[in-house]
Amino acid sequence: MSSSDSLSETQAKMQEYMNARVKLGWLIDRKARRVEIYRLGQPKDVLESPICLSGEDILVGFSLNLQSVWN
Repeated sequence: MSSSDSLSETQAKMQEYMNARVKLGWLIDRKARRVEIYRLGQPKDVLESPICLSGEDILVGFSLNLQSVWN
């Protein structure tokens, strides 16, 4: 999310992506130090201040280090 994005608008956009059959999406809210993980056909997960995100079986071997994002 950019500083000008609202959470509800961004969540709606993520739902559009899921409706378009995107397999994995991360909504990273720097202000709240929270990540919403969207997976096709599953309820979203919410993580508080995670250190790292995994590409799981969609982006095998990919990880995103979030330590610098929270600082």
